[in-house]
Amino acid sequence: MQYDILSLFPEYFTSPFSVSMLKRAQEKGLISINCIDIRDFAEGRHKQVDDRPYGGGPGMVLMPGPVTKAVRSVKKPSSHVVYLSPQGKPLTAEKCKELAENEHIVLICGHYEGIDDRVIDLEVDEEICVGECVLTSGCPAAALLVDAVSRFIPGVIGHPDAAYHDSFENQMFDSPHYTRPEEFEGLRVPEVLLQGHHAKIDAWRKKQAEEKTRQVRPDLLHRS
Repeated sequence: MQYDILSLFPEYFTSPFSVSMLKRAQEKGLISINCIDIRDFAEGRHKQVDDRPYGGGPGMVLMPGPVTKAVRSVKKPSSHVVYLSPQGKPLTAEKCKELAENEHIVLICGHYEGIDDRVIDLEVDEEICVGECVLTSGCPAAALLVDAVSRFIPGVIGHPDAAYHDSFENQMFDSPHYTRPEEFEGLRVPEVLLQGHHAKIDAWRKKQAEEKTRQVRPDLLHRS
């Protein structure tokens, strides 16, 4: 998988992509992450990339010229272009699996009040929202998307089935997890997990996951 991330602050991504699983995935050649400075595609002595919005209003908007040029500098026939936006489709586990099927993803990080909508009309395949909140820029959202999608690329995480047993799989949360010691500050590991009876353990885990989901996110249980 090739990721190209377009941003005004490409240095933002140095830390999250240089540690842990994503670092190892890059070293193995499973994913490739390229961060591109949109300002490199601006014209004029001052390399202006933003301007006041037509119609008035607060803030600044990224101009269509530099953003469009940045996208086209990396876009290929097989590319899937995503704009990280509060107005986009929610990033879910199913969406991450779908995105992981692509060979090349181009991520546009918005800044200030966002980007000129003509960029979306001309170049963007879909808008994606990582949560019902507004961030200071699209950079944290892009880092989150890369992390979440990469988990579904074979070889990125240790166990090939691990990603399919986490929260939100089968419209449920994950079950509780325990490890040594058996007792900690008066709290014991549930006895069923110590007995080695796998059918009982599976049934217990399913029940616990259903109860937690019903308490916290009952809407998940009613999704088709």
